[in-house]
Amino acid sequence: MPVVLDPDAAAVYKAFQEAGRPAYESLTAPEAREYYRAARIVSNPEPPALDSSNELAIPAPHGAIPARIYTPKTLRKTDGLAPCLMFFHGGGWVIGDLDTHEVVCQKLAHEGELIVISVDYRLAPEHRFPAAVDDAVTATKWVAANAGDLGIDASRLIVGGDSAGGNLAAVVALAARDGGPKLAAQLLVYPATDFSRKHPSHREPETSILLTHSVIGWFGNHYLGDADDSDWRASPARAKDFAGLPPAYVLTAGADPLRDEGDEYATFLRDAGVPVTYRHFPGQFHGFFTMGKLLNQANVAVTEISAWLKAQG
Repeated sequence: MPVVLDPDAAAVYKAFQEAGRPAYESLTAPEAREYYRAARIVSNPEPPALDSSNELAIPAPHGAIPARIYTPKTLRKTDGLAPCLMFFHGGGWVIGDLDTHEVVCQKLAHEGELIVISVDYRLAPEHRFPAAVDDAVTATKWVAANAGDLGIDASRLIVGGDSAGGNLAAVVALAARDGGPKLAAQLLVYPATDFSRKHPSHREPETSILLTHSVIGWFGNHYLGDADDSDWRASPARAKDFAGLPPAYVLTAGADPLRDEGDEYATFLRDAGVPVTYRHFPGQFHGFFTMGKLLNQANVAVTEISAWLKAQG
């Protein structure tokens, strides 16, 4: 079936085209980061009022991993401790930071009534694979080990992210299953799960929107370099076993090159006995999740995910 964009998504895509923005692959990584940061101003919705937003420095072998902890005004506590979502931002492992995904993290904290910790993992090409994975795993282990001091219930620790961040969340869930800490759930928003790019959605002209087929190659070259793309830490879909993983929420978008690999990953999880909530937005493109000012379906997604987060405990 051909992909047909929702009217608002089509209007946003037209506006992006008319703006004459350069393709990321024509820029240096620092230049691309600046363009991505600037775009959030016109696309991010209004942030909710929170109780607090504080900077964290998570100890790591290379120094410290910057992070930000969001605490909503209404927090679901049991014995004084609250659930927590560890969030890894999207951006192809090359762009994106705490600010580009601040509003969506604030909304998830507010609507999910839980603490959200956004992790500013190291970016490529300055820090290639597996630096981002190492930071995501290190940050998750540190939060679990220091949960009580942070007001967090370690038994209700969830990992999540969008795109490259969804990839990192899936990888952390696999690593944690085998080496701890025990996770309560995983949130995978249009995740990148397989660097083979063999799926049909990587070849359909109508999926090459914003996250174009060519920029995926640019991201991958920056991130992986000469690394083996079949390594499960890069391509979690290549893991040998998915049994015993925490419950998952998997979201895909119709006009997205990553659509089919996200769908396939949900199937792998389900076939291994993992509880999966699968949600497909047929008329949206990759990246819509953070664009709540322009795309109401982004707000719908946040609200549905927040309800799922509450259902995890």
